[in-house]
Amino acid sequence: MAEVTRVPLQPIAKGSLLKLWLGVLVAVLVAAGIAWAAMPKGVTVDTITAGEGANPTEDSVVFVDYVGTLDNGEEFDRSPPSMQLPPEIAAIIPAGVPMPLDAVVPGFAEGLMQTQEGGVYKIEIPSEMGYGDESPPGSDIPAGADLTFDVTVNKVMTREEFDELAGQVQMLMMQAQMEGQNGEGGPGAPTAPPE
Repeated sequence: MAEVTRVPLQPIAKGSLLKLWLGVLVAVLVAAGIAWAAMPKGVTVDTITAGEGANPTEDSVVFVDYVGTLDNGEEFDRSPPSMQLPPEIAAIIPAGVPMPLDAVVPGFAEGLMQTQEGGVYKIEIPSEMGYGDESPPGSDIPAGADLTFDVTVNKVMTREEFDELAGQVQMLMMQAQMEGQNGEGGPGAPTAPPE
């Protein structure tokens, strides 16, 4: 039978084990700090006035009034004023601009999903969740710009509710156009010649 040579273990010097664990802890903390610094920063939503109800989801359409600014405070966009519509149409359309959350930049969608109907919010979007290193065509937004939006959430709808509303508006507009063509006093209706 072969004989195994035994090697005696040297005792660990007092305090060496503590130093080893401290070294491991420092290495883990440094790695975590580097990972945190390299991580993209997320969207920040500050509530100015709280809203009510459920938060919008990815397939919601949110009617908002907004002002978009750059880091230096320069305004680059603003929701247009409400259009003059026939009263029967104006009565059913919520105030603001409809924003389908699946059709806006990711940061704006993420920010709006943290809001509620009737609330006023400040949404800050880092460039990587906005337009990134590209400047949108025809825009005053420079490449790599962080964006801030002051937003009033007027109405939150599901996509189905929005599609139904769009159908109602289209039907009302067609009726108004037909009434005008039939001489019932609508827009484009003929008027009596002056005497």
